[in-house]
Amino acid sequence: MSLIVHQLGKRYGNTPVFSQVDLRVDPGDFVAIVGESGVGKSSLLNCLAALDDWTEGRIEHQGSDLSQLDDTQRAHWRRQHLGFVFQAFHVLPHLDVTQNVGLPLLLLGRPDPARVQAMLDAVGLGDLGGRLPAQLSGGQLQRVAIARALVHRPSLLLADEPTGNLDPATAAQVMDVLEQQAAESGAALVLVTHSSAAASRARRVLHLSAQGLTPSPVGMAG
Repeated sequence: MSLIVHQLGKRYGNTPVFSQVDLRVDPGDFVAIVGESGVGKSSLLNCLAALDDWTEGRIEHQGSDLSQLDDTQRAHWRRQHLGFVFQAFHVLPHLDVTQNVGLPLLLLGRPDPARVQAMLDAVGLGDLGGRLPAQLSGGQLQRVAIARALVHRPSLLLADEPTGNLDPATAAQVMDVLEQQAAESGAALVLVTHSSAAASRARRVLHLSAQGLTPSPVGMAG
């Protein structure tokens, strides 16, 4: 279930966002993408999630070219294969923690309360399932987002600045949970970050620039 990106590029009008991106991420891999602000890291991640369109190149997953899928097919692909952790959490405020985490399974038509509780236990929120998001701290909300992203056992996990809104101690705890849970599930993990501490945990650190992705020394997150 490798993710293969070949010569990917995106433009807004005549303005390039990124170009010539080549990337392969295999099951169990952990890749961090770093770079200066405005270079297109989040845009690239949104393309990898098929949430945004690209101008050239292709993205393949399980031998399927995502550019050939229509919006409905892309939504089904994300629902089945993808977990996404956002910097802004994007939990639903009117649902409690258990309901937020269980939503991917509900959308797949296979609700599994035991699996939801197991994920809450795994991220250290086992006794907070009945709370609403407004009753949680930022670190707790991010752990809810991680549990939700992994509850349906996706093969690909994308994380966009998951520690960007957190203090250093909480950020380290969240990265511990994210890395451990991704490893236990065997998911391929692609992390976009400005944090050198977060990037240093990855097996590969790649720097995004106008010329594409190149290896980057750990600690140069920009």
